[in-house]
Amino acid sequence: MRFPQYPAVSGRRAARPRTARLGVLAGAVALAMTLGGCGGTDAPAGGTSKAAKAAPAADRVEPLATTPKPQLPVTVESADGTEVTVSSADRIVPLTGSLSEIVFTLGLGEQVVARDITATFEQAEKLPVVTRAHDVSAESVLSLRPTVVLADTTTGPTEAIGQIRDAGVPLVVVEPAKELADVGRRIDTVAAALGVTPSGDALKARTESRIEAVRKTIPAREEGAAPRVAFLYLRGSASVYLLGGQESGASSLLEAAGAVDAGKASGLKKDFTAITAEALAKAAPDAILVMTKGLDSVGGVDGLVKIPGIAETPAGMDRRIVSVDDGVLLNYGPRTDRVLAELVEQLYPEGGAGR
Repeated sequence: MRFPQYPAVSGRRAARPRTARLGVLAGAVALAMTLGGCGGTDAPAGGTSKAAKAAPAADRVEPLATTPKPQLPVTVESADGTEVTVSSADRIVPLTGSLSEIVFTLGLGEQVVARDITATFEQAEKLPVVTRAHDVSAESVLSLRPTVVLADTTTGPTEAIGQIRDAGVPLVVVEPAKELADVGRRIDTVAAALGVTPSGDALKARTESRIEAVRKTIPAREEGAAPRVAFLYLRGSASVYLLGGQESGASSLLEAAGAVDAGKASGLKKDFTAITAEALAKAAPDAILVMTKGLDSVGGVDGLVKIPGIAETPAGMDRRIVSVDDGVLLNYGPRTDRVLAELVEQLYPEGGAGR
């Protein structure tokens, strides 16, 4: 999953009507993601040793054992209603990190010629970046002579997408992932567009099997004893402190880990709201879920509990913080089992997934 993005420092206009519902708040999130979310330090976050181990586990994808041979051409329906015929997968450009993850895991990494700034895993790190402040540069994409481009409905600006299509490049738009149930659909869609449906079937089966295996490690709890977990989006460098609600993208993951999304349970219907002492008191989280770089940006756990209202929550008093790598937490893709395992391990240190 990608957070809504706007151009950060270039002065260009924000051409993303689909994110207008977040108003000024989304702009702040975008600025924070640009300034702090895609770089940052590798210093320990200041949390538990388990939290510090999260990032290395997510640094690489695990491709299928057999490299597929695309059966092309194929004609697929793009999520924006356009029929797209893909005749070659020799030069692939995925325009989100989560799509890159799927392509590489399908075994087609050698054919990928560029990456979005959110593709942070090791196998993709040397590829040229074709986004600026999370906006696609059509010129950069076209200069690499792609034979197929993969985007999702959050990719923009719309002018860039139109420019790539107008140049005659097959561009397939995929619906974004919002919950655990979207994992298989996304894999199916990407595999079909690249002419490797059998590999997609194998990857989907592997991913779903691994997710189910992790779920079986969740310790039994008495009814009503599930931990309440608040998902916080933090970018200290831009003073952005947000509490996730029903649409944050974290609810499905937390529920799969046997937890309750504290923001959702407290009645927050939207994606994010500014953190206040009142909102935190109502959410009353037993634990707090954060992205690793977000935790770094506020000075680790010591800095986190200084944010007004956090120290007074059960999670703050117990310093119970769950930290997962930014580049994988909400991707809902082939590495989601690792994310779930990390959540389970940190939420239930007395007995959970030991991956």
